[in-house]
Amino acid sequence: MDNPEESQIESDSLVLDPIFVEQIQKLHRLTVYGRWLFSICLWLIIAPLCLWDLRVEISLLQQYFTWVGLRYALIFHSLSTLALSLCIAMTTSVLVWQSRNILWGLPLEEQENLKKQVYRIRQQGSSHPLWKWVCENNPPK
Repeated sequence: MDNPEESQIESDSLVLDPIFVEQIQKLHRLTVYGRWLFSICLWLIIAPLCLWDLRVEISLLQQYFTWVGLRYALIFHSLSTLALSLCIAMTTSVLVWQSRNILWGLPLEEQENLKKQVYRIRQQGSSHPLWKWVCENNPPK
């Protein structure tokens, strides 16, 4: 016998008009761009400040590298270490998230959230900040 969830998903996908599906894809694309933009901003704003704080230790490590020297440089500059860890963690999380979406597709929960967001954007109309990028070229019927 058919799984009721699969039949529900098939019926939902049949109900969606092509304009709505395109708007969902645009919103997902904006989400991807936003995550990468945030990650790039972290690397352009926070990382240089952290590396500037570590400049003396970096020059010492260039002359004579040891793992202990690296460890102490990171321990004694804990704020810079934390900020660099944030940059690395954000980039890694975006890479893993986007790779999962490419390899296995969007999870159903995330698809439903995108649908709800597009519904909210459509309901609010042109006063919504994302209206211009999601719905302006093809307004709802």
